[in-house]
Amino acid sequence: MSSKAAASGLVIFLLSESVLWAQNDWGVTYPSNQICALKGSTVEIHSTYRYPSRINDRITTVEETFWFTKGQDTFGSDLATDSQYTGRVAYHLQDNKCTLRITDLSESDSAVYKFRFLTNQERGKYTGLAGVTLSVTDLKVQVEQSSTQSEMKCHSSCNVADNGSYVWYNNGQKMDENTSSRKVSVNDKGNYSCAVQGYEDYRSPPVYIPKLPSVSVCPSGEIVEGSAVSLTCSTDANSPATYTWYKTNGNPDVQALSKEPLLVFRSIQPSDSGEYYCMVESKLGKRASVSIFIDVKYAPKLASVSVSPSSEIMEGSTVNLTCSSDANPAVNYTWYKENQTLLQGPEGIYRFTSISSENRGFYQCKSENQHGEINSSSVFIDIQYAPRLPFVSVSPSSEIMEGSTVNLTCSSDANPAANYTWYKENQTLLQGPEGIYRFTSISSENRGFYQCKSENQHGEINSSSVFIDIQYAPRLPFVSVSPSGEIIEGSAVNLTCSSDANPAANYTWYKENEDSPKASGQNFTITDIRPEHSGNYYCEAHNKRGRHNSTLHLPVVAGAWKLIAAATVPAVSLVILLISVLLWIIKKRVSKQPSGAEERPDNREQMQPVEQQSYFHYASVRFSKNQPDPIYSNIRAAPPRRYKENKREEEMVEYTAVTFNSASTARRTTGQEAAEDPSTLYSTINKHRKHHGKRNP
Repeated sequence: MSSKAAASGLVIFLLSESVLWAQNDWGVTYPSNQICALKGSTVEIHSTYRYPSRINDRITTVEETFWFTKGQDTFGSDLATDSQYTGRVAYHLQDNKCTLRITDLSESDSAVYKFRFLTNQERGKYTGLAGVTLSVTDLKVQVEQSSTQSEMKCHSSCNVADNGSYVWYNNGQKMDENTSSRKVSVNDKGNYSCAVQGYEDYRSPPVYIPKLPSVSVCPSGEIVEGSAVSLTCSTDANSPATYTWYKTNGNPDVQALSKEPLLVFRSIQPSDSGEYYCMVESKLGKRASVSIFIDVKYAPKLASVSVSPSSEIMEGSTVNLTCSSDANPAVNYTWYKENQTLLQGPEGIYRFTSISSENRGFYQCKSENQHGEINSSSVFIDIQYAPRLPFVSVSPSSEIMEGSTVNLTCSSDANPAANYTWYKENQTLLQGPEGIYRFTSISSENRGFYQCKSENQHGEINSSSVFIDIQYAPRLPFVSVSPSGEIIEGSAVNLTCSSDANPAANYTWYKENEDSPKASGQNFTITDIRPEHSGNYYCEAHNKRGRHNSTLHLPVVAGAWKLIAAATVPAVSLVILLISVLLWIIKKRVSKQPSGAEERPDNREQMQPVEQQSYFHYASVRFSKNQPDPIYSNIRAAPPRRYKENKREEEMVEYTAVTFNSASTARRTTGQEAAEDPSTLYSTINKHRKHHGKRNP
């Protein structure tokens, strides 16, 4: 039955029962005749010896003990003096026991170790001939692979773990499993090692799946048609591997180019241009190298440009321009936009990750290498996009005068071309492809905010509003007086003037026949009005575009006592005037009667009574005493009287015109004489006769 050495740190595996070798009372016993130990570990080999205590009355004493592996069975050399074991061997003697300790074991330490002792007796020497076989082994991970997984086993040349307990490590980290084997995927990228449980310091060498293979090309420079080229695939796999070469455009399952690490082209041709890679396969899986491009050189043969997408191109989309050319060595491409260089390099693609309207135009590419160059034909890139923010311009851009010609121009960048709609404060004015709105003779009614809308099938956008300000001279001012009724002497009067104008009008007040202005501003206030304030006032509205004025007549009514006096004098004068006129009419009638009247005194008596009635129409009398307001006086004729005359007729009297000149009127200048005199009294007197009966026979 197997057992382990008790010493700490020792790795000793005993594989057989104890054996006793004796010659009479001499002998050497080994607890185990086979020991399996791990490389790098320490082992102890034990022995027990015996001998006769007395021979021929001579006490036996042990004079020398040692272990050996070399030489004859009975005459080996002491390990302590062997250079192979220098510093690694030690003996321990106690009670007829001798233990051999060997440290830092290596595979060369595998041997049969024997113990020998020498005594003071003649022929008193003895060797344990059976010895102990020491096997030094290294743990290894063995792999068995299927199509989907690999099984790893912790293996040694001898049974170092009789209880089958192992410890596994992945990339140096201890794993939970304690079995002698484990399974992993063929694509697993870990490094695995194992150790015997309890002796974790003595691990097996790590086993790992081969890393990504690398590929090299010889020659490393330019490859010219007809030259010899070799491709080399290398890997750091720690297990046997196979190599297979493929061409990218080939079928890996069918078209394997080579099964060797080296792929050789003895005379390379242009058709050999392409990408190559190698596949490395080991027990732990497969790994493909990165591809390498083999470019066989010759001049460009043709350059063409393709556009993707080939349909309508919208702004913001991704667009690729591809320049293709059959040429080797690797072709350098130069992109042009309308003779302006854009990009140079080996890639024949010019990319717009988000194309914009500024990229619109003609493009072409040039393909060149050291053997020649060729230009492609031009291709036009048309980018469609919704209208940009419109810009509204006004012509003229300076101040706009009423009556002038004004053009509003709406411009917007768009593809396809935009249609325009004009608005004035949300009221549609004009629609069409032309972005101009014209005023041939602009007026103040056209003043306001204008904006335009630009639209095509991809979208629409409104411009910001622009204010059209039309300047014009003041319109006819409107003047008003407050209070609006009779203006009594001593009261306060406010005159107001307003006029539509742009820019806003300034106002100046004048009194007729006076040179200096009375006031400036829209309002003119007289706080204590007097009769001398009566007259015509006019307001002048003016701005830098012109001026206009309006006249207001301001009458002032005297106080109550003045009104009575003013009314009495004209009334008395009017009565006197009427009487005078009446007497004059009667006298004139009397003077026209025939002389026969005196001869026929009874003639009057023969006449029927005649009612003579005079109809007096009202008269409007207007006096001016420093005030232009009319004073109205209604005068009715006296009750009718009857006359017994030779005729029957009715008289209707109307007033005639009578003029009174006040003192102020007399002082008027010559230039004012032609104007209507407000002090004139208008009165008309007409006499109408009507016959009411017949003369008596």
